[in-house]
Amino acid sequence: MDLQQLKQRLSLLDYLRQQHWTLRPAGNSSEFVGLCPLHPETHPSFYVNAQKNLFYCHGCGQGGDLIRFVELFQHLSFRESLAYLERPNPPSAESAAAVLEETTAFYQRQLQDRGEARLYLEQRGVSDPALIQELRIGYAHGGNLRRHLTAQGFSFALLQRAGLVSRQGFDAFYHRVVFPCCQDGRVVNLYGRSFGTAFPHRFLPGSRGGLFAWGAVRQFPTVILVEGLFDLAVLWQAGFHNTTCSFGTHLTPTQLRQLSHPPGRRVFLAYDQDENQAGQRASQALARQLRLLGAVVFLVMLPNGEDPNSYFIHGASAADFARCLEGAQPL
Repeated sequence: MDLQQLKQRLSLLDYLRQQHWTLRPAGNSSEFVGLCPLHPETHPSFYVNAQKNLFYCHGCGQGGDLIRFVELFQHLSFRESLAYLERPNPPSAESAAAVLEETTAFYQRQLQDRGEARLYLEQRGVSDPALIQELRIGYAHGGNLRRHLTAQGFSFALLQRAGLVSRQGFDAFYHRVVFPCCQDGRVVNLYGRSFGTAFPHRFLPGSRGGLFAWGAVRQFPTVILVEGLFDLAVLWQAGFHNTTCSFGTHLTPTQLRQLSHPPGRRVFLAYDQDENQAGQRASQALARQLRLLGAVVFLVMLPNGEDPNSYFIHGASAADFARCLEGAQPL
């Protein structure tokens, strides 16, 4: 399709309506006005001439045709904007679940191309390719997600709403190993673990979907609960697939309900053995809550200063951890 055909086929006003732009008539029948989608404002200054298929904002001074608007709104080059407009809109393109699924797949492919990320996983004790594929672990190098997703037909506004990019178009995750958090078979959030100088733990805004991998773990009458995802990864790798993760020591009501149903489930708490006793105190408090809800709770005693991840990194075997389970104390 050539440039003139593209301009004739696509209406700027229709495209703006697809992006949920609120408009009202301005003066004559072919002009409309609303708040500018390109910059924050409180007084409408963004005008569209439907007959000429052009826009102009008196606030930021930007103007042009549909292609120019897509360049500015989606943060794309001229050629990328043409490719974006020529794509048929997939019916699920504006779905948060769809964009998180595509992001997960993109980060999985990135992991294959980045030796530094695979080295970091090995240093954290995670080396089994089958496990990495099962958990769908990926890598966010940063700076390339927005371009990929917009080329797939996802709008920049959706990426912002999902928390994947900032208002300025920067990726949320840079130099992070990424785990998808799923609920009912759908990706609902992403956890990014930095191995640089940035704050180590980061989630997207919104729900984390309860306990990690609960769809696979809920079938077991005995469950091992850990704090972090690398704790879970090394235990799954060692064969303890009845392990789930609470993303810290403070459980949500949903997570508590998951662990305590059905009543009588045996829960082994394998939290960090902190020198300041923080992990131990958290285990005691959580045990009291779970007992009240009908669970049978045991405390797994790891060597002082260890968590499951560091325990395996420092040379422990599956048999060593099995002995820790055998010696777990009822609470």
